Amino acid sequence: DMVRRGLVTNSQFLLSCRSGKLTPSQVAKNIIAMLEDCDKSTPPLRAIVQWDREQIMLMAEASTIRYRNKCTLSCLDGIPVCLKEEFKVVPYHHRVGTVYLGTQPETEDATVAKKLREAGAIIIGVSNMHELGTGTTGCNPNRYHKIPRNPYNPNHFTGGSSSGSAAAVAAGLCPVAIGTDGGGSVRIPASFCGVVGLKGTFGRISCHGSLPLSYSTVSVGPICTSVADAAIVYSILAEPDLLYPYGLKQPKATLSDMCAPDLKGLKLGVDWTFFKACDAEVLSACEKAVKHLQSLGASVVEVSLPEVEEARVAHVICILSEMRDFLQPDFNKHFHEMNLETRASLALASQFTALDYIKANRQRTRSMRFLQEIFSTVNCILTPATPCTAPRIYESDLLTGSSDMSFTVRSIRFMQLGNFTGIPGLVVPIGYSAAGLPISLQVMAKWWDEAVLLRIGLKLEQFRDQTKKPSIYYDILA
Repeated sequence: DMVRRGLVTNSQFLLSCRSGKLTPSQVAKNIIAMLEDCDKSTPPLRAIVQWDREQIMLMAEASTIRYRNKCTLSCLDGIPVCLKEEFKVVPYHHRVGTVYLGTQPETEDATVAKKLREAGAIIIGVSNMHELGTGTTGCNPNRYHKIPRNPYNPNHFTGGSSSGSAAAVAAGLCPVAIGTDGGGSVRIPASFCGVVGLKGTFGRISCHGSLPLSYSTVSVGPICTSVADAAIVYSILAEPDLLYPYGLKQPKATLSDMCAPDLKGLKLGVDWTFFKACDAEVLSACEKAVKHLQSLGASVVEVSLPEVEEARVAHVICILSEMRDFLQPDFNKHFHEMNLETRASLALASQFTALDYIKANRQRTRSMRFLQEIFSTVNCILTPATPCTAPRIYESDLLTGSSDMSFTVRSIRFMQLGNFTGIPGLVVPIGYSAAGLPISLQVMAKWWDEAVLLRIGLKLEQFRDQTKKPSIYYDILA
């Protein structure tokens, strides 16, 4: 029902289009002017790394005609979106953050790109990403990508690996972006850039047409300006795809009870020891947000997440072993064209043995069993999204990149459980640090229960009393 009514933060956008005050073509012209401006600004935003005026205008003009004839394709018709460069999008280069991949323009769309086109969305280009998705800062110094800037403070990183996707949404270039998440790659940049990020259940949204870097940990999800937008994009993208076997047996995606007036009857699980493993500013904001959810009728239940440390190590072994396996030919042939940090991560990955990988997957079975028990007593698990706010960019990072293993390990602390066991997670901005950088809370639920995440997310969104405008912001409806 919600999708039919088209409750989008773009409600402004949709109302303007329906009333004929504004057409998708005019919005597209604004975006093109802004994309030119982004590239010229100091420092450049580097959110969208490939775009094409003609492509954007073609889609926008087709949408304008549909609005005029009152035959729009979905409530994403005319809505500007971008996709992480990890996806194949015609006619762009499928570089995946590298200088050596995607030498020819793509001739075939990834499933999510195809679905967005069929929904009438306007693909404004492909977004920047951490090279081969191997890090969480978004720092990519190579010539095609450069370092995307955090719209809240251009001297700070966006987070990664879906760096440009989060920056584009936070900066107002498009209300919707698509990312992938193997170790927090949707949720970390969404959190650092103060926007909403949803990692679907493993297999929920098709990965077909994205580079299969780690087949057992990666999920696709939207990064949006609001929870309502994330719900709409999720409902359009979530369904089985014959080209993506992992998601074929999924239950139907619903948005049941999403708009319930309160949270009565919901049990929110919190492992306080785990929850508190973050900076003081982050903790204080997150604790207040939990109280806000309680005030709406939800109850907080203390849970104990067993073997957190074992699960963290096992997740790293799984994701890095799978990436190292898939990138074996690249590592041999293109080693010298990779960023230093990518080389270091892949070299580290080559130290894991078959034994490590088998043990890690035994741990996965255990962790999934524990979660099954926990979710029989609670509806969701709450944690901070990231233990800290976005890190700052140093001069040297612009030239040689950044490699800070301790930061990487820390930034994925609350993310790994979702990637390791396949459960869905949603991050929602809840406030700002004293320095004005965004802070977010994460909600995780049992497999296939994205609906409860979105229901809680809608209420969580109301907690943030004011929304600070980023220092880099474009108003595409102006």
